[in-house]
Amino acid sequence: MVELTRTRFEELVGDALDTIPPELTGMMDNVVITVSEDPPEPGLLGLYVGIPLTERGDSYAGALPDQIFIYWREICACCDTEDQVVDEIRVTVVHEIAHHFGIGDQRLHDLGWG
Repeated sequence: MVELTRTRFEELVGDALDTIPPELTGMMDNVVITVSEDPPEPGLLGLYVGIPLTERGDSYAGALPDQIFIYWREICACCDTEDQVVDEIRVTVVHEIAHHFGIGDQRLHDLGWG
């Protein structure tokens, strides 16, 4: 387990987001990324809640923002070093952003982002 302050963890999430190509982040629409303490179920490192871009239609207008949750305590609990935390945050951020783009778990697993 790695002990990090929430502030430090949030900085690392920001660093991970900075590694996402601007061509992709520029296409993200109506989504908020939030660091949360604990997941709704053990073992969950991140969660996308919303309607993927590929499923939005005319009725989507005016919808509340989609949410991506990155679970601070759960990620720290499964890592032994800060470098591992950095890697796990990046994988989790990419995984959840992929869901925003409509990419499912099986496809992510096939691509090595499982």
